[in-house]
Amino acid sequence: MKNKSGIIYTLNRKTTEELASILEANGITAVAYHAGLDAKLRSKRQDDFLSEDVQVIVATIAFGMGIDKPDIRFVIHYNIPKSIENYYQETGRAGRDGLEGKCVLYYSHKDVSKLEHLMRDKPLSEREVGAQLINETVAYAESGVCRRKVILSYFGEHYLEENCGNCDNCKHPKEKIEAKAEVVVALKALKELDEKFATDYVVNIVSGKLTPQVKMFRHEGLTCFGAGKGRDAHFWNSLVRQMILEGLIRKDIEEYGVLKLTDKGNDFTKKPKNFTIVLNNKFEDAVGDDEEAGEGNGEGAAADDKLFEMLKELRQKQAKKVNLVPWVIFLETSLQDMATMFPTTLQELEKCQGVSGPKARRYGKPFIELIAQYVEANNIVKPDDFVMKSVVNKSGNKVYIIQQTDKKYRWKPLPRTRDGRSRNSWRKWKPSPPVEPNSISVMRSTKCLTKLTRRKLSNTSKPAKPRPWT
Repeated sequence: MKNKSGIIYTLNRKTTEELASILEANGITAVAYHAGLDAKLRSKRQDDFLSEDVQVIVATIAFGMGIDKPDIRFVIHYNIPKSIENYYQETGRAGRDGLEGKCVLYYSHKDVSKLEHLMRDKPLSEREVGAQLINETVAYAESGVCRRKVILSYFGEHYLEENCGNCDNCKHPKEKIEAKAEVVVALKALKELDEKFATDYVVNIVSGKLTPQVKMFRHEGLTCFGAGKGRDAHFWNSLVRQMILEGLIRKDIEEYGVLKLTDKGNDFTKKPKNFTIVLNNKFEDAVGDDEEAGEGNGEGAAADDKLFEMLKELRQKQAKKVNLVPWVIFLETSLQDMATMFPTTLQELEKCQGVSGPKARRYGKPFIELIAQYVEANNIVKPDDFVMKSVVNKSGNKVYIIQQTDKKYRWKPLPRTRDGRSRNSWRKWKPSPPVEPNSISVMRSTKCLTKLTRRKLSNTSKPAKPRPWT
C-alpha cells in the first residue's frame, strides 16, 4: 500500500493525533481529522487529502460524508466500529473506481468494553438498541463463515456463493462440522419458547444453564432445557448465527433481536437434512492494546515455527558431533530468538538471548548458514531491515521530570496546630513577623510587640534617678 491513499478510522480524537504522528515519523504523510478541529483546518486537511498532498488521513467518523475520491485504496478500522451500518458505509469508500480496495478491521475485546461504557448515560431504550448493534458487530468480527455473506444477510440480501475468494474466512477456510441433530434441537426449543426470546436466552435454555431469568420464567421444567448439554455456548452461538444465514430462523429487529421461525425452518423440523457449520473464531489474544498485549508471562515464542524446528534438528546433529547434550550448544530460548531475528552474521547472532561471543564463534557458523539459506529461499524481511519509528511521549516525560525533581527537593514539613494536627492547607499558615533583637521574643501579636518594644526603648533612653538612702 506504499504511496497509496487510505483512511484509518478510530474511536477517539486522541488516537487520531497519536497515529498521525507515528505515521509522519515513519515517512508517511498523514494528518488527523476529528470534530475537535476548527472548520478551517478540517476543510484544509480534507482538500489536501483530495489533492493527494496527504497520503493517509486518520479520522473519527466525523470524516467521510460527501468525500468523492475514487482511488482510496485501503480503509483500516483501528478500533471496532459502533455498528454494521457504520462499517458498511466506511468500507464503501475504498476502491470506488473498480480497482483495488482493501479493508482491514482490528478487533479487541477492550474496544467493545469502551463502546458499552460510552452508552452508560443514555436512556434505557437507546442502551438496548446500542447493545444490539454492538452484538451484531461482534458477531460479524467473530464469524467463521464468508464475511460478504454475513454482511449482505444483515441488510436482507442473500449471497448464494459459498466462497467469495476475498475475505479472510474464504481464503483460509476452517473445518466444517455436521450439526443436523443440533439444528432440530434449536428449532424445537424456539417453538417451545413461543418465539419470544433472543439468542442468549435460547442458548442458555438448550445448554441447561440455570440463570435468574430462566428461574423467573420457570423454564427449567421445559423438555428443551438442557437438551444440548453436550455442546458449549460457543457452539450454539455459532449454530444460531448460521441458521439465520441459511434462512431457517430470522431475527426480529423491532423486538430487539427476538428469534422467529421461518417456513424453511418449519420444513427442516419435519424433514431434517445435512447441515454443516463452521465454528466462530475465538480471538482469545484480542485482550487489548499493543502495550497491554506485550505484558506477557515471559514465555517466548518463535516467529517462524518451521525454521525453529530446522534449528532444533541442526542443534541435535551438532551436539552428537561434539558429544554434548543439545542445550549446551544453544538453549531453546536462543533458537526461538534465531527463528525471530534471522541472524546471518556472528555479530547478529550474539544479539540473541543466551549467545555469548565465544559461543557464537565456536558453534554459530552452521546455524547462521542455515538461516541465511532459509531467508534467501523464502524472501524473508529481517526485523533489522524494517524499522518502526515511534514518537516521544511528552506527557510521560513531564511526569518523569516532576517525579525526579520531587525526589531531590527537600520539602518543608506541614505546619501543625497546637494540638499536634497537621493543617489542611498551606494558605492557612503564615510565618511570624521579624522581631527586633532587643525586644521580647514571645509575643501574641504584632500590636503587643510594638507596645513593649517602645516601652523598653523609652526606659533605656532616660537614665534612672538614684533612689535615696533610708
